[in-house]
Order: sequence, then C-alpha cells, then structure tokens
Amino acid sequence: EIFVYLPPQYFEQPERRFATLYLHDGQNLIDPRTSHIPGQTWRAHSTVDRLAADGEIESLILVGIFHAGVRRITEYTPSSDPQLGGGEGENYARFLVEELKPFIDSRYRTLPETERTGLGGSSLGGLISLWTGFHFPGVFGRLAVLSPSLWWTRRSIFDDVERLTPEPKPRIWLDIGLLEGGRHVRNAAAMATLLRRKGWDGAHLRYVEEPAGTHSEEAWAARLGDVLRFLFPA
Repeated sequence: EIFVYLPPQYFEQPERRFATLYLHDGQNLIDPRTSHIPGQTWRAHSTVDRLAADGEIESLILVGIFHAGVRRITEYTPSSDPQLGGGEGENYARFLVEELKPFIDSRYRTLPETERTGLGGSSLGGLISLWTGFHFPGVFGRLAVLSPSLWWTRRSIFDDVERLTPEPKPRIWLDIGLLEGGRHVRNAAAMATLLRRKGWDGAHLRYVEEPAGTHSEEAWAARLGDVLRFLFPA
C-alpha cells in the first residue's frame, strides 16, 4: 500500500513538474490513526507545504510506502540475521526502483532525474535507504537516513559503503539522537567518518547528533524540516 501526497502547487501550476521524496513506514508519516504510536506522526505533508510556502525548499511530491506489518524487519533488511531473520531488502529495493518509481513517474508530473528524487526513512528505514542508494546508483540522488539501524548483521552496511561508490554521489542527511544509546551514536559517527573518507564533502553530507533526540516519531518529525532544507533547498 502506498499514498501519494500532491502539494497545492501541483494543482495551481498544471504545467509544472515536481521533485519527489519516497519515504518508508508510510503509516507513520501523515495519518495519526495509522501511526505505530497512535497520534504521533512525522507531519510530513504540513512540514513540506509550510517550508515550500516560505521559500525554504522546493515543492515536493511525497510517496509514502506502507511497511508489511509483521514482515517489516524482513522487508527492510538486506541481509539475514540468525536470530532476528530478515534479508529480503534487495527485493524491496528492486520493487522501488523497477516498479514503484516508474509507476509514479508515469502517473504524476515528476522530475524523474536522479537529483530530483529522494529516498528516506528512520531506523530500519534509514538502513534500507542507505543500502538502496549505494546498490542502485543513479536512481535516488537524495538520501534521508534518520537514526539508522547500522548495527544490523554485525554492521554489514559498513562493508557495502566501503566497497561501493555510487555515481553520481547522492546527497546524504545522516543523523542520530544522543538519547538513543551510545552504541547507536558511535555507529552513526563512524558511518559519517567513513563517508567523509570516501569523498562526501559538506555539500553532499550533513551529519547531525541531536542532543535531546530519541528513537521516536516525534523526534524524527522535529528534525524533518532540517532534513528537507538540506536535501531539497529552494
């Protein structure tokens, strides 16, 4: 299941085309009735519309991809853990690249170019966003990687990032909340260091440690504005 949110400008300017941001965990983005924690959402549509109206970001089409419920771990992980399972992330990424994006581009007035297409999520959604950006280069040129689960299968994502260098380099927002736990903060900082060593400069990488940040929808909602300002500036 997906939803597509079209900004007001989509209807006001019928000849215009728009950048697109694909976000995982679609249940948590807009509708408080479907969110993992009832009443807590990213408020993604209102944040996008407010910042676009203020001239801080370009207007965006939002595509929210609902996770598969009890199969969320399986869907969002590119490798299998002996205790936790998972490992169908490549199939999910191929669905995004080979089916969903072509469908959205054919149905709506998108700007389909790499630099006008973003992918993002939090936790395991952050992990699969980063993995997809490196394994399917030239599709998603903007990556929103919030509180990513970099620990998955003994930090195997580090091997992927070390081994692969997608061209063109995607612009990456990477963050972590300092209240999420020391191991997760250390992993995020190590990933930022690795990306910088591989050539991601300040124009292509923004790494943020949020002092009061927790692993929650409210924390990610609070950071979304800064994410959008970096990835899709006006």
